[in-house]
Amino acid sequence: MTDSNAPAPQPLLEVKHLRKYFPIYKGNFFRKLVGNVRAVDDVSFFINEGETLGLVGESGCGKTTASRCVLRAYAPSSGEMLFRAADGNTVDLAKLSRRELGPLRSQMQMIFQDPYASLNPRMTLFDIVGEPLLMGGMKNRKERTDRVAELLRVVGLRPEFLQRFPHAFSGGQRQRIGIARALASNPRLVVADEPVSALDVSVQAQILNLLLDLQKELHLTYLFVAHNLSVVKHICDRVTVMYVGKIVETAETQELFRAPKHPYTAALMAAVPVADPRVTSGNVELRGDVPSPANPPSGCYFHPRCPFVIDRCKTEAPDYREISPNHFVSCHRADELQLAGVAA
Repeated sequence: MTDSNAPAPQPLLEVKHLRKYFPIYKGNFFRKLVGNVRAVDDVSFFINEGETLGLVGESGCGKTTASRCVLRAYAPSSGEMLFRAADGNTVDLAKLSRRELGPLRSQMQMIFQDPYASLNPRMTLFDIVGEPLLMGGMKNRKERTDRVAELLRVVGLRPEFLQRFPHAFSGGQRQRIGIARALASNPRLVVADEPVSALDVSVQAQILNLLLDLQKELHLTYLFVAHNLSVVKHICDRVTVMYVGKIVETAETQELFRAPKHPYTAALMAAVPVADPRVTSGNVELRGDVPSPANPPSGCYFHPRCPFVIDRCKTEAPDYREISPNHFVSCHRADELQLAGVAA
């Protein structure tokens, strides 16, 4: 039973109307701006403290760009990113200068997709995991050694590995090193950019369970970027679905998988393999290719691939609206469509 007197969860991060455009220039000498790639186009979402929000979609939909804007690896073109810092003050990350961002860097960390490319092969585990500690002001080598050893134990690695190099470890072990590095500065928000997509299936569940255990133990908040809905179903509290730089649907995980309201969401679910030949794969099949974010279609961006398209979809962009409690969708026909989901 839920406690009716418990305080309502507070957003740790609230993103409002985020846009990230990459300019397109023509000409070698006299460069002329001829357009923009709308990688992230008017995206809004929030993450409550202690929860995991999944950001999903096909490759090229803008989910990684959005997550890197949150960390200010990319400077957003416009919009707000309101982050509640450890001192209780809410700051707009989009408007901060590089110097002003410095004190907040330790509170926001990232777990990268490729554990082979994200670790410097010339650095030992002590150097890799201890670098954020050194940058944070921990100059004493003995203190750093003890802290790195503790972090390795937390992620399931032996402290004796301190002086080894990344080439001595498997993919799953390397990702554990990446997780330890992300945790070194005691972050409040962790952006996980497809952290298991490069790993063997047998290892993926171990890493996901580790992330869940760490979330409970350290009170972490996750923005979990993925394209595999089976993974999202296992780890996320809520899910936001992106298509060509826009959000098309957001709901609690169980609700989204039980009753998707956007044809694109239903199509993604139909692509999830089910270990039963008697179970149908859903009632929506994707046709064609993802349109270019540099030249998106008119009206609803999904209409060239949608089996339920009507004339209105081709000319009028749908509003992003709440169709049921905490279930938001951007589709003209969301009220009338009966789309097949999967058991959550």
